[in-house]
Amino acid sequence: MQKNVDLLNGPVLPSLTRLAIPIMATSLIQMAYNLTDMIWIGQIGSNAVAAVGAAGMYMWLSNGLAALSKMGGQVNVGHALGAGHREDASRYASNALHLAILFGILYGAACTIFSTPFIGFFRLNSPKVIADAQVYLQVTCGFVIFSFLNQTFTGLFTAIGNSRAAFLATTAGLAVNIVLDPMLIFGIGPFPRMQVLGAAVATVIAQFIVTLMFLYYAAKDDLIFHKVDVRKKPDSKAMASIIKIGVPTSIQSMIFTAISMIIARLVAGYGDAAVAVQKVGSQIESISWMTSDGFAAAVNSFIAQNHGAGNRTRIKKGYSSAMGIVLIWGVLCTFLLILCPEPIFRIFIREADVIPLGIDYLIILGVSQLFMSVEITTAGAFSGYGKTVPPSIVSIIFTASRIPLALVLTQTALGLNGIWWSITSTSIFKGVLLLIWFLFFLKREMNRKS
Repeated sequence: MQKNVDLLNGPVLPSLTRLAIPIMATSLIQMAYNLTDMIWIGQIGSNAVAAVGAAGMYMWLSNGLAALSKMGGQVNVGHALGAGHREDASRYASNALHLAILFGILYGAACTIFSTPFIGFFRLNSPKVIADAQVYLQVTCGFVIFSFLNQTFTGLFTAIGNSRAAFLATTAGLAVNIVLDPMLIFGIGPFPRMQVLGAAVATVIAQFIVTLMFLYYAAKDDLIFHKVDVRKKPDSKAMASIIKIGVPTSIQSMIFTAISMIIARLVAGYGDAAVAVQKVGSQIESISWMTSDGFAAAVNSFIAQNHGAGNRTRIKKGYSSAMGIVLIWGVLCTFLLILCPEPIFRIFIREADVIPLGIDYLIILGVSQLFMSVEITTAGAFSGYGKTVPPSIVSIIFTASRIPLALVLTQTALGLNGIWWSITSTSIFKGVLLLIWFLFFLKREMNRKS
C-alpha cells in the first residue's frame, strides 16, 4: 500500500494538504454520490424527491450513531500513533469496528420494523409519497451496517495518514451507483422499472462495494490493520475510551438530525413540494459542508497525532493553515449559491412552481456557508485534542434554537422562508462562537507548562 502521510515531521502545510486533498475529494465524491440519486429521482418528479427526502432523514440520523465509533476510533488511534504505541492503535481500531457492527445491526433492525411510524412522523400528504418513503427507508436503513463500517473505516484510515484509501473506495462506490441508478430506477436492459425502490437498491449495492474496497486496503496495511481482528472479545478499557470521546459527537449529530426532522415536519406543512426543495437544496448546499467536514477530518488526525507526540507549535501551525484554506472555500460557496441559484436548482427539479422556492432556499442558506465551514473545521480541531464536548454544546444549543425561531418567523411575512432564515442565522452564531472558544482554548494550550 502507498506510504502514509507523515503528520509528525516536515513542513506543516504540505503534510496537511496531502492528507486533506483525498479527504476533500472523498467528500466531493460522496456529494456526487448523493446528487446522482437526486438527479435521477428528480426526473420522476417532486413527489419521489419528497419520499426520498423524508426517508433519507433516517439515514442522516444513522450518521450520528456511526459517528461514535468513527470519532472515538479515529482520535484514539491518532493519539496512540503519535505516542508511538502501535499495539494500542490496533486495539482501538478493532473495538471501533466492533461498535460499528453492533450499532449498524441494531439501527437497521429498528428502521425495518418501525418504518410505518417513522415515516408517519413527517405527516406527508400523498399516499404514494408515504409508500415510497417506507420502501426507501426499509432498504437503505435495513442494510445500513455497510454505511456504519464505511464511516468507521474512513476515520481509522484518516487517523493513520492514509486518506487515499477512503477516496478510492468511495470512488468505486460512486461508479457503481452511477451505473445502477438509471438502470434500476427506469428499468433499462433486463431490469424492471423500480423507481424509488431502484434508487434504494443501487445505494445499498454501492455501499457494499465500498465496504469490500476498505477490507481490501485493510488487508494490505502493515501499520495497524494487520493486527485488527473483530473476532476477538472487545476490550473494555479501549471501548470505554472510544465511547468517552465519541459520545458527545454522536449525541450532537443525532440531536442535530432530530431537530432537522422537526424542522422538516414544519416544512411539510407547506406541501410536498417544500419537502422536495429542502431535500434538493440541502444536497446542493453540501458542496460546502461536506468539503469542510472532509478537511476537518484531516485537521482532526493532524492534531491528534501531534497532540499525542506533544508537538504544540505544529498544532497551531496546522490549524492556521487549515483555516486559511477553509475561509477561501467558504467564501466561494457563499458567492456560488447567492449569485447562481436558479441554474443550479434547475439541474435537479424543473417544475415551474417549485423553482422559485428552491431559489429562495439557496440564496438564504448561501449567507451562512462561510460560518458553517468555520464551525465544522474548528469542531474537527477540538476533536483532535479529544475535546468533543465544546463543539457539541455549541451545536446543540443553537441548533435547538432553530425550532422556536422558525415558529416565530413563519408567522411573519417570511412564511416558509422564515424556516430557512432560522437555519442560516443560527449557523452564523455557531461558527463565530466556536471559533472564539477554540482560540481561547488554543492560547491556553500553547502557554501550558509541559
